[in-house]
Amino acid sequence: MITDDADIAEIGEVMATIPHRYPFLMIDRVTEIRLGESAVGIKNVSINEMHFQGHFPSKPVMPGVLLVEAMAQTAAVLVEKTMGEHVRGKLVYFMTIDNARFRRPVVPGDQVRVEVAVRRHRGAVWRFRGEAKVDGVLAAEAEYSAMIQGL
Repeated sequence: MITDDADIAEIGEVMATIPHRYPFLMIDRVTEIRLGESAVGIKNVSINEMHFQGHFPSKPVMPGVLLVEAMAQTAAVLVEKTMGEHVRGKLVYFMTIDNARFRRPVVPGDQVRVEVAVRRHRGAVWRFRGEAKVDGVLAAEAEYSAMIQGL
């Protein structure tokens, strides 16, 4: 669902919006945006990703902290779409990560649906709830807050 004239963010726009690049770009596109409310990001998990060389070579599992990072990157696209051009290029830093839970492994070949919802927003500080799902099954969840530098 797209509202308030927001576009779906394909990979080129994601990369124009957030500063992350391979190997740390954790979303491939954003498929749903509700300005100021929620967004859905997609991560296609590939065996070619650098972290699988060591996590774990005989049974590759995507690190849970990278699932939380995917939540944060999806939220960053939502914030930029909501607040507009004046925040583009500004760095966003985690302030807190709370109630993180990892429910099932994410492995190469999975497509992760990253759902984020705004809990609060005051000035440069935003608080979110995120969930990462594979085939509709919850893989990870967390609440987190972040601050936009320079606002």
